[in-house]
Amino acid sequence: MGEIVPGPVFEEALRRSARAVESKLDALLPRDGGPEARLYEAMRYATLNGGKRFRPFLALESARLFDVRMDSALRVAAAIECMHSYSLVHDDLPAMDDDDLRRGLPSAHRKFDEATAILAGDALLTFAFEILAEEATHETPQIRADLVRRLAEAAGAQGMVGGQMIDLASQGTLLDMGAITRLQRLKTGALIVFACVSGGLLGRASPEALHALQAFAHDLGLAYQIADDLLDAEGDSAILGKTAGKDAKAGKATFVSILGLERARKQAAILSEQAIQHLDLFDQKADLLRQAARFVISRRN
Repeated sequence: MGEIVPGPVFEEALRRSARAVESKLDALLPRDGGPEARLYEAMRYATLNGGKRFRPFLALESARLFDVRMDSALRVAAAIECMHSYSLVHDDLPAMDDDDLRRGLPSAHRKFDEATAILAGDALLTFAFEILAEEATHETPQIRADLVRRLAEAAGAQGMVGGQMIDLASQGTLLDMGAITRLQRLKTGALIVFACVSGGLLGRASPEALHALQAFAHDLGLAYQIADDLLDAEGDSAILGKTAGKDAKAGKATFVSILGLERARKQAAILSEQAIQHLDLFDQKADLLRQAARFVISRRN
């Protein structure tokens, strides 16, 4: 099976993936354009501002399992990052999480203004579907349509947006473990699931392989969110690149608020191991995905 502890090889693979996705985004995103130039600038600011590009990494690695053409995988990875960046821009707005920092820089509504940030998020959201729908992403129309449909489901009312609504509505209320798990499966996990499954869709994977990737992603997404909750509770804003401690300040229910620090840490480790077991179907090509499951619970930002 190979080494599954994240180390220098994994970290370099993550950096290399991020550089490739950044280059693809730079090529795809609009640059200049008369009266709408400010919108393009805000789109590029929100998207080309660093970050681990972890979700695109998952898409690229899942595609590698099935020998998918690199440019095709990069286009899907870029679409995922556009979708993720849109969600961050909107999450940071005063009407949502009201955060002034993102990836160590002023959030989009602080750098520009609220109206421009909203429009930039809208444009990134729709641009993600434009990328997926273009023939360059895959030669088969049905596969492109399936990618578009699945991303719409992951991003919409039964995915990220639905999770964000539950998150906002639950502030100051007590949620049990089942409710917080459902919230985070929607808000955080849905896009992670799409990222992991997208490579299989591009590679015409078997139903068994797609199911294994989806199961891996479900556990990975929950482990990722528990780690996020731990970082918010214990992390340093300067290292995180965003404001720490805001969940407790807002009265949000989190895995940490329900389980406590130590039980949350143990649960994240259990989920990480479960995620790795779902990859038994695959050979050593999946080793970086196995390491990713360990990485999400050991990261510092």
